[in-house]
Amino acid sequence: METLKEYDIPFVGLKVGKHQFEYQIDNTFFEAFNYNEFNSCNITVKVVLDKKSSMLELNLKSKGVVNVPCDLTNEPFDLEVKNKLYLVVKFGEEYNNENEELLILPHGEHKVNIAQYIYEMIVLSVPAKRVHPGIKDGTLSSDILKKLDELQPKEEKNNTREDTDPRWDKLKKLLTDK
Repeated sequence: METLKEYDIPFVGLKVGKHQFEYQIDNTFFEAFNYNEFNSCNITVKVVLDKKSSMLELNLKSKGVVNVPCDLTNEPFDLEVKNKLYLVVKFGEEYNNENEELLILPHGEHKVNIAQYIYEMIVLSVPAKRVHPGIKDGTLSSDILKKLDELQPKEEKNNTREDTDPRWDKLKKLLTDK
């Protein structure tokens, strides 16, 4: 993965208080991560950086649309996604990002790159099973859906006396012979 310099936030020159940043995310962003699950995407990420004397607090909010293939029919559709992420940046001896809500930067660092956090926030906002909304409301018609209906198992109700096990019939008779 190449470093995405435009997602560096230089916090050294900023005053103590809140600062806002906004990013437009498209497929070129995900190409840097070698992620190609989206046909296209248009997502706005708003970042509020609250600089304090000894730490930084980042509130990230993403909202937008990704075009993904349906898991049932492979038809592409637009899926609305939104997510939030809260991140605390503290300063310590060495770089540490093991905790998902806490980032430790070495003393003397003057910027923080949030590209990885934006990437994870957006990818995790997409549901594991992506179903076309036309399938849910019944408006989508495709060859794949027709074939799935044809291959769906038929329910049969052959619960007659001949289909039951005779050993169980003897046991059931014991329950009724009181």
